[in-house]
Amino acid sequence: MAGRAEGGEPMNEQAVANMYGAMRAEMNQIYSKITELEMEVSEHSLVINAIQPLDPSRRCYRMIGGVLVERTIKEVLPAVQRNKEGLEEVIARLNEALEKKKKEIADFEAKYKIRIRKGDNEVKDESGRKEGSAQGVLVGPAGSHE
Repeated sequence: MAGRAEGGEPMNEQAVANMYGAMRAEMNQIYSKITELEMEVSEHSLVINAIQPLDPSRRCYRMIGGVLVERTIKEVLPAVQRNKEGLEEVIARLNEALEKKKKEIADFEAKYKIRIRKGDNEVKDESGRKEGSAQGVLVGPAGSHE
């Protein structure tokens, strides 16, 4: 009984910390996937804006599965627009999943009374070290003989 909480969840600090870390890692993966897909949507927009004003019968090339194929703009433009819309839908679903994960993490933090320490002392120490090392770098060249 001492090793388990309600619902069979582990109670010891290490297990809670591991679960919390896994949840945070999953949230970070969702963030990075959203960022990656947003960059692809941006690239699709650039392509659409570049080829839209051109003659629809003009030749253009499209990479499909690692193979460069020759098409016309009137064939490629709708496909690129559909891909962009599909990516935007996936991003919307990932944003929903991200919100759910954030809520799950917040509930987990509340349940186990987890507080993230920003480490005011650590920040001051690091900035002090950085400042000191920066002064060392600046003093070295200024005091050199040339």
